[in-house]
Amino acid sequence: MTDDATCEIQGDVMDPARAAAFQVAMGQEPTIAAGSELPPFFHQLYFWAPRPPEGLGRDGHPKVGGGLIPDMGLPRRMWAGGRLRFSEPLRAGVPAERRSELESATSKTGRTGPLGFVTLRHEIWQEGQLRLTEWQDLVYREDPSADGPRPQPPMARTDETDRREVGFDSTLLFRYSALTFNGHRIHYDLDYARNVEGYSGLVVHGPLLAQHLMLLAEELLGPLAEFSFRASSPLMHFETATLCRNGHDLWVRGPDGRECMRATALPRSE
Repeated sequence: MTDDATCEIQGDVMDPARAAAFQVAMGQEPTIAAGSELPPFFHQLYFWAPRPPEGLGRDGHPKVGGGLIPDMGLPRRMWAGGRLRFSEPLRAGVPAERRSELESATSKTGRTGPLGFVTLRHEIWQEGQLRLTEWQDLVYREDPSADGPRPQPPMARTDETDRREVGFDSTLLFRYSALTFNGHRIHYDLDYARNVEGYSGLVVHGPLLAQHLMLLAEELLGPLAEFSFRASSPLMHFETATLCRNGHDLWVRGPDGRECMRATALPRSE
């Protein structure tokens, strides 16, 4: 990996065995082999950036500052959403390069306190061709206060034409963390998730919810040209979610009716 203050460049061989292992973890048949087209968002399994223990923060993520993401003085990190533009399918077993840049970093004060907003832009190239462009939106915030205001999640739409229930457990969350080399402790350390970051359980990865929505969108709409998503409220590992679609709109509804994520898919055919 090559680093400077404004750009990071990483290479990866896009090991097909890792993608096939993810298919198994998701309850699918392992069909991916060398040369296979990767399903949308499977690039999350690649371009690991391991850091030694002293390079990690208390949450298990790499420490901020000194790389692309500045230190904004806020300890809690969340993947708030993102947007993807699919130019050509990525292929398993074909060497790839990811070029990453910091697009923006801003600070604001919200109802629950100070917030930091970071947007990263990634390009993934294979065989000299741009295959995928991704914008990744991160939010940083303070630790929760026992007497502070709690965000009120929006209620999800109920006008879906297609729906699918999906469950999560601690084993799936652990396996996804391992396959994506994501050390964030809210996904596997229940004591940390409850006692430090104030969640009621292990948090289902936002990208894992987005992955489910992308696979559903591709199944119902065909190959994707663009996909955008925004997290609305966290889903816990003990909750069953409902994946919903109406036209190009998709969303995740929690068991209490709250919206956990909303998304928009644009197929290549339009």
